[in-house]
Order: sequence, then C-alpha cells, then structure tokens
Amino acid sequence: MTERAPRRSRLRRSALSAAAVVTLAAALLTPAAAASPTTPVAAPSAAAAAPDIPVANVKAHLAQLQSIATANGGNRAHGRTGYKASIDYVKAKLDAAGYTTTLKTFSYNGSTGYNLIADWPGGDTSHVVMAGAHLDSVTGGPGINDNGSGSAGILETALAVSRAGLTPSKHLRFGWWGAEEYGMVGSKNYVNSLSVADRSKIETYLNFDMIGSPNPGYFTYRYDSALDALFRDYFAGLGISTEQDFEGDGRSDHAPFQDAGIRVGGLFSGADYTKTSAQAAKWGGTAGQPFDRCYHSSCDTSANINDTALDRMTDAIAYAIWTLSAGSTTPPTGTVFENTADVQIPDNGAAVTSAVTVTGRTGNAPAALQVGVDIKHTYRGDLVIDLVAPNGTSYRLKASSSDSAPNVQTTYTVNASAVAANGTWKLKVQDVGPQDTGYIDSWKLTF
Repeated sequence: MTERAPRRSRLRRSALSAAAVVTLAAALLTPAAAASPTTPVAAPSAAAAAPDIPVANVKAHLAQLQSIATANGGNRAHGRTGYKASIDYVKAKLDAAGYTTTLKTFSYNGSTGYNLIADWPGGDTSHVVMAGAHLDSVTGGPGINDNGSGSAGILETALAVSRAGLTPSKHLRFGWWGAEEYGMVGSKNYVNSLSVADRSKIETYLNFDMIGSPNPGYFTYRYDSALDALFRDYFAGLGISTEQDFEGDGRSDHAPFQDAGIRVGGLFSGADYTKTSAQAAKWGGTAGQPFDRCYHSSCDTSANINDTALDRMTDAIAYAIWTLSAGSTTPPTGTVFENTADVQIPDNGAAVTSAVTVTGRTGNAPAALQVGVDIKHTYRGDLVIDLVAPNGTSYRLKASSSDSAPNVQTTYTVNASAVAANGTWKLKVQDVGPQDTGYIDSWKLTF
C-alpha cells in the first residue's frame, strides 16, 4: 500500500431490482443494510460451494516470496530483480493451472514494470468479475504483508477455481500489479490501456492489499454498499464485526478502477494506524499499537503475518469470487444507480453537481428514465435542477419559482432515449436566490 494520500470523497453507486430485494434482504444483507439500495449479487446457494482455502497453501506462496526477496537484495520492488522473479513465480503457477496469462509491460522511473493478467476460460466476457493485488514491495523490505499477503491470497483463490473446475456465469479475471508503491502506476497503466468498451465489461473489481497484518483489523472497502454487505455478512457468520475502511482512500489499486466508473470493493487488515481500545476489544490484539508495526520496513518478513487473519481473509475472497461470478449476466429491469454522498449547495452561488456512473447496460437510456431526487433545502423555489447526460446533453428538471416550501423530494421522468446509457450522469443544482441553504442528500437513476 502506498503512502497516505489526501482523502477524497467517493461515490457510492448501487443498483437494485425489485426481484433482487427479497433475495438480498433475506440472504445477504443485515436488516439495517437492506434499507439502502444495493447492487444485486448472487443468491447464497452459489456461495455455498465456495471452498475453504488452506492457509498453509497461502503461507507456502509467502515463503516463496520471502525466498525471492532474500535472494535479490532483500526486496521485491519495481525495477529490481526480486519483482520480476515474483511475477514469474505467480505466472508459472497460473499457467500450470490452465489460466490464460498475459504479461503486460510499462515503463516507470527508467525501469520496465510488469502487470500480470490471468483469465479463467469461460463465463460471459461482457460481465467480468476481477480481483487484484499489487505484487511489488518497497525497496526497504521484502513486503510479505504489504503486499505478499493479498497477492498470495488471490493466487491461491485462483488456483482453487482451477481445482474445482469452476464454470461461472460471469468471466473471472485476476491481476497482479507492479509499481503500486510509486502511486498505483501499474494498475493505472492497465486501466488506461483498456478501451471504453473493455472497461465497461468489468462489472466488479475487488482489491486486496494487506490481509495478514500481525495486529489485525477487519476492514471492508466502503465504496459500494452491496460489496460491503457481502463481506460484512460473511464475517458476521464467523462472529466477527467489520468496520468500513476510510483510511485507504486513493492509496491502493482500487482507485484507478473506481475513477474509471467501475464498482470496487475489497478487504484490508490495517497498516500503520494505531488500533484503538474498542477495536482491540472487538478483534483481539494490542490496543495502542499499529495494525502492522513493520509497515514499509525491513521487518515485513514472513514472520510478520497473523495466520488467523490471513486464513479468514482468504476464505472471504473465495466466498466473494464464487458468489459474484455466479450472478445473472442480464441487468434486471428497474436497476438503480444511486449517489448518497451529500453535496452542499451554496446560497445564491455557483451550480454544484453530483455524479453516478452507469455500467453494464446496452444501447441507449430509456424514453422514460426515472430521476429520483432528494434535496434538503429551506426554500425550494430558489433551486434550478438539471440532469446532465454523459455526452453533455442537459435536461431541465426544475426551474426556479416562488414556491416557499422546503425540500425537493420527487421523481422526474426524462426522455433520454437519444443518449447512450453507460457513462457518468450528473445532477446539476444551483441556488439562484439569497438567504436559504441546503444540500443534495441523494439522487438516483432507474433504468
């Protein structure tokens, strides 16, 4: 995981079909989570077949990465021989297991970098479920937790797919990224190399960066409510409560995917932040100490791993892969894409926007596109509201008026059939009168 970057607010995009509500509420979501719209995921019967991933196998991969680092100057960093040896090791395992592997090169800091992409044969290639992890270490250590742990976890999950002869409905892809420690260079290169059409085929990207921290926490990525719920409910079945990870914003390889409009999720066991007393009471370990005291240090060796956390996290990866790849490849009627992030509306000021990114649709938007708006404001007559399509077309939803009532909580119908469905849509709101304030609470598009 790279050094901390300034935190950025992130879109929470979700999709909900009427048919999926019952399944999700009963099987995958807690009652609290069921109240908020989510992206439909597969029924639990698909996940029931997910295997237990032997932690001994995962640790065997970590032992190999440690040996590679030891033989190559103590690290596996970008541009160093230890990194190339690491990616060759992973590729050989996947080739033997029947994957189609592609080694993609890029250049950074005067050195050649490598990404490894592994595709499992079969599944609908227009609906890709992808898991990834960075394989490089910092120059100052072997990087066994950061991020040998995530790399080994998805490697062993990929090998379990092969052992099981899995035939998923959706296409499975795994990625190992280079030069993450320099700012997600490898994953950015991969995402930027994809055509718009190929990006739209990646339905879900799951990232795993540090999943074996010695003083572990159990954090889920917070960006997509359904993926958060999927992992949260898995750990609840083990009697473990999770927390959403706010520390990882922009620090790992999910960021380029999310910036491209792909929904992301993942797991994290903690880096150099200090574990609180409440977290120690919940998860065990030592309060007042970092989750990983060897973060970015020479002591991040094979001794710097909590076996229990590594075991649980890797089993959760398999659970997610089996569940998500078994889902329907047909977008449900009534799919909802929603942004629930608050956006302040300046009084008598410039227009503000809130965005949702629509993916997985074919053709143009509906002739009766439903635009649900929830704006909290003390004088709604001041507000001018537009829907802006991905191609820049603007649809006026509401003009200013003398209506003195508060709030705008309604659904507008827009004929957007001339515009492609996929892409980033924006709700544009401007307060054109003085003395009243408010904010965009949430809004959604129903396709």
